[in-house]
Amino acid sequence: MDLTGIKNIIFDLGGVIINIKIQQSLDAFQKLSKSGKIIEFTQAKQSKLFDDYETGRIGDDEFRAGLRQLYDIEATDEQIDEAWNALLLDIPQERIALLQELGKKYRLFLLSNTNAIHLVAFSKIVTDNFTIPSLDSLFEKAYYSHLIGQRKPDAIVFEQILAQHNLERSETLFIDDSIQHIESANKVGLKTIFLEPPLTINQVFKNAF
Repeated sequence: MDLTGIKNIIFDLGGVIINIKIQQSLDAFQKLSKSGKIIEFTQAKQSKLFDDYETGRIGDDEFRAGLRQLYDIEATDEQIDEAWNALLLDIPQERIALLQELGKKYRLFLLSNTNAIHLVAFSKIVTDNFTIPSLDSLFEKAYYSHLIGQRKPDAIVFEQILAQHNLERSETLFIDDSIQHIESANKVGLKTIFLEPPLTINQVFKNAF
C-alpha cells in the first residue's frame, strides 16, 4: 500500500480491528425464536429495527422489545444480549500493536456502525485482554453510530469527521470491510482500502515502518 501523502486514517471496527461472525448471532437468535424466524441482519443490509438501534433512535429496551415482537423471541434481556454479542469474537494482539505504532505517525480515527450493547461487550474484550485504558485511547476520536445519530454509508458521517478535525480529503485514508461503505467514502473523495477477507490491516501495513 502506497501511503504517500496520507496523514489521517479512519478505521472501521468490526471485521477490521475486532473479528466478527454475524452468523453466530443469527443462529443464536433463531434458537430463541418460537417460530424459528430468520433475523434480517447482514453485513450489506438490515431491517429498520437494527437501523434505528444503530443510530440511537431507540434504546436497549426498545431494541429487545422489537426483537421479541418481530421474531417471536421468548428470552430474558440477558439471553438477548448474549445472542446479540455472539457475533463479536476477538481482537488479535498484533492489531492493537499496529494501531499503537500507526498512531505515532498518523492521525487515527474510528468510525463504527454499532450500538450500546455491543459497545459494552467489545469494551470488556479490550479491558480483559489488553493493558490500554480503552479502545478509544488508540484514536484521536472514536465515532460510534448510535452516539452520533448517523451511520455508514451515509456521506454525512464522513463529512462530519473531515469538518470537525479539518482533514484534507486527499490526505485521508478510510479502511472498511463493507463495499457499500467504501463506495460512499470514494464519492466523498477519501482514499480507501476495501479490507476483503482474508486480508488484514497488518498485511496492509506490513511495509509501513
